[in-house]
Amino acid sequence: MSEVEERTGLAPRNLHHTIGGVEDEEPPGKPRRHPLWRDVPDHQWDDWRWQSQNAIRSVRQLRGLLSFTPEELEAIGSLETEYKTAIPPYYFSLIHPDDPNDPIRLQSVPSPLEQANPSGYELEDPLEEDKDSPVPGLTHRYPDRALLVTTHVCTMYCRFCTRKRATMVRGGWDSVSRNDERMIEYVQDHPEIRDVIVSGGDPLTLPTGKLRFFLDNLTAIPHVDVIRIGTRVPVTLPQKLFDQSLVDLLASSGKVWIQTHFNHPSEITPEAARVCMALLKGGMPVNNHTVLMKGVNDDLETMRRLMRGLLRIKVRPYYLFHCDPVIGAGHFRTSVWKGLEIMEGLRGHMSGLGIPTYVVDSPHGGGKIPLMPNYLVSASDDAVVLRNFEGMLVRYQAEDKAQTVQQTRTRGVSSLLQGTKSALIPENSERMARRQLHVLTSRAAEEDGTHGHNGHSGCNGNGHAPVEDLLPLGVLTNGCGR
Repeated sequence: MSEVEERTGLAPRNLHHTIGGVEDEEPPGKPRRHPLWRDVPDHQWDDWRWQSQNAIRSVRQLRGLLSFTPEELEAIGSLETEYKTAIPPYYFSLIHPDDPNDPIRLQSVPSPLEQANPSGYELEDPLEEDKDSPVPGLTHRYPDRALLVTTHVCTMYCRFCTRKRATMVRGGWDSVSRNDERMIEYVQDHPEIRDVIVSGGDPLTLPTGKLRFFLDNLTAIPHVDVIRIGTRVPVTLPQKLFDQSLVDLLASSGKVWIQTHFNHPSEITPEAARVCMALLKGGMPVNNHTVLMKGVNDDLETMRRLMRGLLRIKVRPYYLFHCDPVIGAGHFRTSVWKGLEIMEGLRGHMSGLGIPTYVVDSPHGGGKIPLMPNYLVSASDDAVVLRNFEGMLVRYQAEDKAQTVQQTRTRGVSSLLQGTKSALIPENSERMARRQLHVLTSRAAEEDGTHGHNGHSGCNGNGHAPVEDLLPLGVLTNGCGR
């Protein structure tokens, strides 16, 4: 038994997926509790105050729970003054201590890699929010939206956080300040603002009175249609929302939407599912932001499991963010091509409800710029050639008008624009194989006398399948249906 096993009582995990094992379960997974807190009564474990009071906050605590080399301990010790650490027991229990590359550990535990900045591109305020701040704490970038930084406190300090500069502030944010009032006044004075994002830190860490101040005042502004609460509480400390009075306070506005932040399937637990359902029952839509991070979710299988898991708990995937170039987060950043590769494997392969918009948050305060694989292949005056997720190329005529391009004998993509064909179908298409099997089965049934003359609903109207459905795969076809 290893030193970690002896210390924690947790057996090592097979890092590969096992048939029928916990790792292959679809989220929400099973509740977990680290052996350190094995004997904590359930009423304490489910109390967010106990969770906050017993959060892991120092290297001294971490070294007794996880394995580090002496060099790693020295490096992460020096990081304590650079950025806060706080990991509630609930969230820490999602880490497997025998895996140094555990995706929950990577998000929450300091790493020596935070000291590296090989590109020199990492910035304190990569989105230049402070430069678009007409009053302290408020960012007004988009015409109809404003973001309010209402607190510096988080339930768990993510190692990739874009707003580290704000969370390093200590003390003094419990009562309503003059700057809080100025933020409300600014929104009141700007009727073009229809959508307000209440952020931080995490606004669900605010004292009830201060949270009520923001909710009541923003709700009372007639031109504010939407109040978005940006919170990671459902992920890192769901016990906070076990308090029905907090859910009721959020619901009382009638304008609140919840923006939460799941990054990995392991975070989708029964506890998280419970509080997301409570928010939904309170009439608040729940949308999710995910950050694309190297080693955490930068592979297609993980991202598919995450998006399907979110749908399972009725949370809508909203954005997939490329990781911002903030100080200490460079080791998380992937290439943009990795994000496009993942999006290629989502679109068409799972429900559109589960497809987030992949965005880069632009430097210089340029805002979110959406990126996606290229589905527009070519175009003419009459039509466009589009590609679907299977690789099928189709001619699409958007306007109802007479054709202006003269038909010409030609091949390939050109034949869709200037020839007589409407589609190029790839070889080995599973969908076309299913079509052919259905046609053959229907015809065999007709020949056996089990269907009447009109038993098959083909689009040629004579009881037989369209001839295109019987053509060899890979040929040019003129399909007559969908």
